[in-house]
Amino acid sequence: MNKKTYFTAFLFACIILLGSSIESNGQNYQFRALVFSKTKGFRHQSIPDGVVAIKKLGRDHQFEVYSTEDADIFTDERLKRFDVIILMSTTGTIFNDEQKAAFQRFVQSGKGIVGIHSATDTEYEWPWYTKLIGAQFMNHPYIQSVRLNVVDRKHPSTYHLPEKWLWTDELYAFKNFNPNVRVLITADETSYDTNFSWQPTEGMGEFHPMAWTHEYDGGRIFYSALGHTDWAFLSDNFLQHIYGGIWYAAKGFPIE
Repeated sequence: MNKKTYFTAFLFACIILLGSSIESNGQNYQFRALVFSKTKGFRHQSIPDGVVAIKKLGRDHQFEVYSTEDADIFTDERLKRFDVIILMSTTGTIFNDEQKAAFQRFVQSGKGIVGIHSATDTEYEWPWYTKLIGAQFMNHPYIQSVRLNVVDRKHPSTYHLPEKWLWTDELYAFKNFNPNVRVLITADETSYDTNFSWQPTEGMGEFHPMAWTHEYDGGRIFYSALGHTDWAFLSDNFLQHIYGGIWYAAKGFPIE
């Protein structure tokens, strides 16, 4: 065998081995996540940072991530490969009727949904979605620091958090709150100015949920109102908070 033939054979063998390695790695993913970040209202500048952060979480925690803003992926055939859908600061009316139906069937099949920040500023005219995501955005003051009370530390998204967590974010208040959700984190309104805003705003009083989880229509849901800023996705505490929610929604393992 001459040198050229030997080199060609060696290169071919390397390609085969690399392909096998990639295929094997793909078969070992814990689960597969769809990150969907379509917006029809306000668009958060943190969306690209959030998508990159989820991809890094996928690399570090061995789950596959596919990201898109194309709602055409919401068909039964295209969604069946995913275990969890992550709504990355979506806003406005983002689905047509056929896509809504596919989304509902995905949930009803026992799979998971994760909502981040403005996922509650989405699909106001769809009651099923409002119950699923747990509330609708009402208002927020300017970005400021807040004392968050981690009221339930028996969930993967809060295992690691202190009972009192000082955090800086755009602090959502909500309307049409679903009372059947399991609240994980609340905001202490005595620790920030609810009316520090360009227009009069109001908070929610002593009970101000900021993260929650529940089971709904056959599926598992996790939502966190945090994540307005791009620098939020550089925080280890926040990323672990989000990963715990993703892992729960995707896998459905016991949480206590």
